Amino acid sequence: MRSLILGGARSGKSRLAEQWATASGLPVTYIATSQPLDGEMNERVALHRQRRPAAWGLIEEPLALAAVLRAEAAEGRCLLVDCLTLWLTNLLMLEDDQRLAQERDALLDCLEQLPGTVILVSNETGLGVVPMGELTRRYVDLAGWMHQAVAERCQRVVLTVAGLPLVLKGAAP
Repeated sequence: MRSLILGGARSGKSRLAEQWATASGLPVTYIATSQPLDGEMNERVALHRQRRPAAWGLIEEPLALAAVLRAEAAEGRCLLVDCLTLWLTNLLMLEDDQRLAQERDALLDCLEQLPGTVILVSNETGLGVVPMGELTRRYVDLAGWMHQAVAERCQRVVLTVAGLPLVLKGAAP
């Protein structure tokens, strides 16, 4: 089962993903895409770590997400990826359009073949005004196109607002 959980900042999407992973009853590996490059991001990462069960595995991978998913996905396992938009930002900041396209295509190509349970978390950035800067507009466009393509490949898609899940595709767990 592949699930995509979308939501804005502090919408409860990560908490919902963690609840689903726990409820799966499967061994869980948390795949973190963030790169804590400043004090504030270090604090966010620390909060996420405190919330997760100690028994969960952890893989920190900011770029080669598809390779990690292919290597780690298995029947009887749950992978929780948090989050796709941080992963996209990491790739965008490389300023290497070829690498970005390769990694995006690799993710989309592997999703439907992954065994086991995969929960993908991502920030919904397309609900606001059109950003003024070129890089920000490009990010919002890329994130929107990525979300559409990932949602096509997932069996369940949920939008989280104020901690409440709204099922857009598939059945609620």
